[in-house]
Amino acid sequence: MIQAHATSRYVRTSAQKAGLVLDLIRGKDVNRALATLRFTRKSVAADIAKVLHSAIANAQQKEGFSGDVDRLYVSACFANQGPSAKRVRPAPMGRAFRTLKRTAHLTVHVSERPEAVVPVGSEGAPARRRAGRSSGGAKTGGRPSRKAVPAKQG
Repeated sequence: MIQAHATSRYVRTSAQKAGLVLDLIRGKDVNRALATLRFTRKSVAADIAKVLHSAIANAQQKEGFSGDVDRLYVSACFANQGPSAKRVRPAPMGRAFRTLKRTAHLTVHVSERPEAVVPVGSEGAPARRRAGRSSGGAKTGGRPSRKAVPAKQG
């Protein structure tokens, strides 16, 4: 099973905003994740798509890769906080307000799904069914249900 990752550092967004978009693609196949990122209306989605493309390319270069990109999925993705640039904005009455321009480090891990192992001889075997009484419903516990008798008036 191949695992690869890619990291983009000092992306000009906050880690919290990037984490919202990364939550959308975690655990999905790479093709579905790229489609999700393409139609996500967040500016950081384009940066995450670049990192995902890079992680896919890194997986393709690994020794032992099967060559089937459709078997890759996003096994983990996260955004760590990077350094914040501190800026000063003038405020009324001679004061100054501090502005933090945050950055984030985006990391995407992709892994190859293992092939489904099929037991030998189970291809043509019919599915087993439990033996039981077929004469009743589930609510009656196997006995036939009684029809409702109208109550006598008078």
